[in-house]
This record gives sequence, structure tokens and C-alpha cells, in this order.
Amino acid sequence: MKIQTALLSVSDKTGIVEFAQALAQRGVRLLSTGGTARLLAQAGLEVTEVADHTGSPEILDGRVKTLHPKIHGGLLARRDSEQHMNTLREQGIDRIDLLVVNLYPFRETIARDDCTFADAVENIDIGGPAMLRAAAKNHGTAQGGVTVVIDPADYSRLLADMDGPAGAPSYALRLELAAKTYAHTAAYDGAIAAYLTSLSETEPAQDKTPQRAPWPGVLTIQARQQQVLRYGENPHQAAAFYIDQPLPPGLLGSYRQLQGKELSYNNIADADAAWECVRSFQESACVIVKHANPCGVAVADSPLTAYQSAFKTDPTSAFGGIIAFNRPVDAATAQAISAQFVEVLLAPGYSSEALAVFAAKKNVRVLEIPQGGAHNAFDVKRVGGGWLVQSPDAADVDESGLKIVTKLAPTEQQMRDLRFAWTVAKYVKSNAIIFTGNGMTLGVGAGQMSRVDSARIAAIKAENAGLSLEGSAVASDAFFPFRDGLDVVVDAGARCVIQPGGSIRDDEVIAAADERGIAMVFTGMRHFRH
Repeated sequence: MKIQTALLSVSDKTGIVEFAQALAQRGVRLLSTGGTARLLAQAGLEVTEVADHTGSPEILDGRVKTLHPKIHGGLLARRDSEQHMNTLREQGIDRIDLLVVNLYPFRETIARDDCTFADAVENIDIGGPAMLRAAAKNHGTAQGGVTVVIDPADYSRLLADMDGPAGAPSYALRLELAAKTYAHTAAYDGAIAAYLTSLSETEPAQDKTPQRAPWPGVLTIQARQQQVLRYGENPHQAAAFYIDQPLPPGLLGSYRQLQGKELSYNNIADADAAWECVRSFQESACVIVKHANPCGVAVADSPLTAYQSAFKTDPTSAFGGIIAFNRPVDAATAQAISAQFVEVLLAPGYSSEALAVFAAKKNVRVLEIPQGGAHNAFDVKRVGGGWLVQSPDAADVDESGLKIVTKLAPTEQQMRDLRFAWTVAKYVKSNAIIFTGNGMTLGVGAGQMSRVDSARIAAIKAENAGLSLEGSAVASDAFFPFRDGLDVVVDAGARCVIQPGGSIRDDEVIAAADERGIAMVFTGMRHFRH
């Protein structure tokens, strides 16, 4: 059943004029409302206002305009039902074969700092979801039904089907778009429910920004499938990658793959760990990650120098790792990287010469990610029968929050090394011990059940890499519960330590630091990472 009449009413007007022109060229009658109708008319298209089509004017400041039998009858009448078709003829109702609608920008509105309660309420779409649900319900059978489109990315697919042998959208496409529509309206309603249940006021003032509680009463996760993966962490596990809707700039999900094999589940998880770490530095930085832990991190005056220093930390673990930069990669850096086996590269950009170097290694996955300051609104962990939800660990300690607790104060250079070590510690699995010096990691101890074992492993890793720990700085992601861990790092060569403090044995550990003649700084903040 060919498309005869289309109703177009969109907030996102991307490509709508060109799409409407293509429909008109194929003999489709156009219905529309408000701003969409005006835009199409300005483009020289013949378009009928919904109010003229229904014979009923918009009322209540536009709150009621499409809630009418001539709209919903045209959408809901079954095309394979003679009774339904007769009813349409008796009532003088035309079929509406195509509905193109996207909803009032509710999520974008409530994201504004100045959004009042009245703003939020007025951006709750009523007619749009009602039409979408009606059209999606009546997507029909192989003999015919309504086609519903919410995403400009689907315009070209629909036109291609209309130009196919049948001259009409296939059932497969109508079914797919109907399912996509219900996911869209469910997410939209979920956002409204989450907003309303997050309000801490029983009666928010209409003209003021309402107070929000820390957590919504209803958790909604709105994500779109980006890619079905070959498998999960292991070959016997199924997996897929979903990205947030809308997607804030600067996060891993906004990557563009420039070359290389398809990303795996583990590639994506490790790439996220590397990207989050590297973008936390203001200086030119390089981070090398293996199994979600940074095994080498450095800051320097260029990407090449940063890479060379990061690689020195642990060349063995860097084999087959993930490498991230917070500056564009040039040819010299690309040449240096090409000497090792790397799984994934991440950077905000690459020179044409660098891409030419990587092209010789076709399997290397090269990702470009735009710079941006966005962070996930919350972190989620699945547990049996529920979800653990927390705010991201985006906090840091400024200079005024640092407390020197030993008789010896760190030098200016030691303080720089301590701050660098503390930043790295945030991204290393607990228990985490990080040795650093001159803007690079020297030894990383990660994920051990005891802190003293992490300290020993970090020292062993440095020794294996041929790096001296004499005069190094150490960060511990949580407090030293006993002096034994402190003694291990001092015996290895550390001369200053940064840690949260907060143990019942802090006095004992501070006394040990004074006894060993080192400087120690408390942050008052820990960085557990499980």
C-alpha cells in the first residue's frame, strides 16, 4: 500500500525540508503543524495545516491540536479491515500512511540551569507520543500499515524502500521503525518520571528552578545500540555496546574509528579506562592501559616524549595494550608507536602523516575522540536483582586541601610528583600504589588484596623495567592501615608519600614517616576503584 498522505511535525528539523521535498516529488500529500508547516511552506512546498485538515483550530495555547478523530482515525484504521476502511469513508477521514514526529525537547529543557518548573511541564509532549504510539501500533502486516519515523537518519532508508519494486515501505522496515518508536517514547516517559520523582519540593514554584533531590525515585537508562560485539569478556559470552542518548561530547561513546579491526568488549572497556585517565591531565599526556589498569602514564612537552616515558614504566605489560593521548598524534609519535604491538589508539586527532604510518598496520584500531569536559551523570554496576548507582569519582583536591603531616615538607618538585601520582591513583584498581618521578610513573601496583603487597609489586615492576625508585614519590589510593606498607615504599627509595589518611593508626604511620625522614601529605579523600 503506497504512501498517500504524510503528517510531519518535528522539533529536530534536521533534513526535514529535503525529506518533504522528496515525498512531494513522489506524489505524497503533506500535513503539518506549527513551525514545521511554516518551514515547509517557506521552502515552496504545498502543505496543509492540521487545523485545516481537521476543521478544528488549535486550542489551549497549542496543547490540543492533533488530538482529533481525523488524525487518530487516519493513523489507527487497519488497512486490512474492510469495516475500518468503510468507517473512514463514512466519517470523511483520510488515511495517514506516514507519521514523522519527534518530541518536545524535554530532556534538553530540564538540563538547562535556568529551567523553571513551568518550562519543564510545558515541554512534556502529549499529542506527539499519542500519535507515535498510534502509528507504531498500526504498523500493520505485509499487506500494509502505517510507517512511523522519529529519527532523521531513517529518512533515506524510507525513500529507498518507496523507490523499490513494491513502491511502498516493506513490512520489515515498518516493524523496525515501530519498535524504535516505542523505545523512544518509553525513554521519553522515563525521563519525565525521573525528573518529577527527583523534585525535593512538594509544590515547586512555577516561575523558579525547582530543587532537585540527589537521586531520582525512578532510574532510567536511555541508550541506543551502537554495535553488536563478537563476544564479551570471553568467547562464550554474548555482548553489545550501547551509547547514551543524548551523548555528551568528549566521552568514549563519541569515538570515530578511522581504521582497524572491529572493537571487542575488552577493547572498549580498556579504551574507556585509558581515555578517562589521559583527559584528566592539562599537560600533554600519554596513558598505556592493560586489563583496565594504567601500566604507564607520563606528562611531557610533546606526545612523543610522553609516550616514550609512559612506555618505559612497563614495556612488558605495554605489549598489546591500549594507548591514549590528550593531544593530536604526529608522525614522529606514530613512528615510535609502530615499533610495538598495540591493540587500540585513542587521541583527539591525527596528522595525515601519522595516519599513513598506522595504515601499514591495518589491524590497529585507531579511534578519534573529540575533546570535551563532560562526565557521566552516574556510574552503574549490575548486582543480582538490582543496580548500584553512584556519582562519578570526578572530585580532586586542590592545594588548599592538602595537609602536610610530617616534620619534613615536600619540595616544590616533590609536590608536583605527588599531585601527578595522586591523579594516576584514581584510575588504578584498588589496592593501588603508584611510584612516580619527573612526570612519569615508575612502578604500578594494582588490584591486590593487601596494600603492602601492592607496594611490593610496584617496586618489583620498577626493578624489572630497570627504573630507579631513589627519590621517588608515592601515592596510595587509600590510607596505610599499618606502617609496613610505608616501610616497603621507603625501602624501595621513595622520599615522599601522598595518601588520604583517616586510619586509626595515622599517628603510628606519621611517626614512621618522620622516623624514616620522608615527607607525607594527607588529602582527606580516597580513590577506591573496584
